[in-house]
Amino acid sequence: MRKKSDKARINEMLEAILKVAQGDYSVQIEISQRKDLLDSLAMGFNMMIDDVRDSVEIALQNEKISQMNEELKLAKEKAEKSDRLKSAFLANMSHEIRTPMNGILGFADLLKKPELTEEKQQKYIQIIQQSGERMLNIINDLIEISKIESGFMGTSLRTANINDQIEFIHSFFRPEVQKKGMQIMFDHPLSDEQATIITDHDKVHAILTNLVKNAIKFTQTGCISFGYHKRSGFLQFYIRDTGIGIAEDNLQEIFNRFVQADDTISSTYDGAGLGLAIAKAYVELLGGTIWVESKINEGSVFYFTIPYKPAEPHHDESDQLFSGPEQYAEGKKLKILITEDNTSADLLLTLLLEDFAQVILHAANGIEAIGICRNNPDIDLVMMDLKMPVMNGYDAVRHIRELNKNVIIIAQTANALTGEKEKAMNAGFDDYITKPIKREALITTIHRFFNLKPATVKQQVEFPDIIT
Repeated sequence: MRKKSDKARINEMLEAILKVAQGDYSVQIEISQRKDLLDSLAMGFNMMIDDVRDSVEIALQNEKISQMNEELKLAKEKAEKSDRLKSAFLANMSHEIRTPMNGILGFADLLKKPELTEEKQQKYIQIIQQSGERMLNIINDLIEISKIESGFMGTSLRTANINDQIEFIHSFFRPEVQKKGMQIMFDHPLSDEQATIITDHDKVHAILTNLVKNAIKFTQTGCISFGYHKRSGFLQFYIRDTGIGIAEDNLQEIFNRFVQADDTISSTYDGAGLGLAIAKAYVELLGGTIWVESKINEGSVFYFTIPYKPAEPHHDESDQLFSGPEQYAEGKKLKILITEDNTSADLLLTLLLEDFAQVILHAANGIEAIGICRNNPDIDLVMMDLKMPVMNGYDAVRHIRELNKNVIIIAQTANALTGEKEKAMNAGFDDYITKPIKREALITTIHRFFNLKPATVKQQVEFPDIIT
């Protein structure tokens, strides 16, 4: 083997030094057997590189440890903040639930007093109804958040007229806004044909309702305006108010769950602080974005977008009232079967349906309902609860359809989860309503199937909506 010249060995050292300068600490200089000055220099260089490499590795490890410590610190702070928010949220939820419960139980107890005037009775009933609706809103929000977090939330795309939704929300909230001495205005620049799009009608309605309610809640003077504009392939909605405004460092936080529970304004304004989180989740499910611009004491503007997908012009039969078979002439009353295992729900349905009915039959479970339908083939309408002992509504409707394919069967349930209506319709039901059952919704649903004389729906039973 040819020995390297001293010049070659020096050049090798210079190359090694350049590599080290470039950050390569793996280089080593070959040691010859000469045991001369250059070998000593090479050995010293190699030892120095080993020390440098160890120092660099230690520095890198220290840097990683510091980074991990910083990440752990941030995670700890985030966990502590989350824990504080959840604790505050639970305290706020306790307040939000107990407040309407106090109204329901307290005024229900006052109704027992025999000396009450009719005026006081109606006032107490109104308070019970309002308290029940407030509690139902809280429960609905919690269910929605639960579905969103579990990933069960989906979309149901169909034809929707955005102008109709805007006008409905304006009409619905106008009395409340006017009662506060304010104005509410809207704008829908597209024609009805252009504003008819494919989207999830219910989620768009929920988003707009949440944001308008929020604007009303935090605005005491001035006006509220809302509407939309077409922006490229999207509709951009806005909800503008002249309310208390939002601090700049809270503009992003307000869309998170539990945030209002940790905010000082929660002690002044009622609410669980879930509305904006739900709205954000709905917007993102639809393929849009949501944001807010605001100044303290000047007001806020919430914006959100949804994809603009024009619907093909067609006649939507689902929006038309079904006149029903010819044998249901005006003034003809119905033979109705109520299948319900809860006695209070059965009583409520009986009272709500008595103006429609010639005869009302009752069953406490699916087996009883099948027997009654077998013995009464002339039944016109079956109101069927889905969750019952012995046999549930899904199994019962399949057996009843084998006996009678024409009877109208309407499902009623307290389970309002996504996909439940489709499941009921696939099982053989003609329609589906959720509890608490509202008079208007029940009347509209029945009117879709039977051409009833208006007099049969004129009188309404003054009972609060209940959930059982």
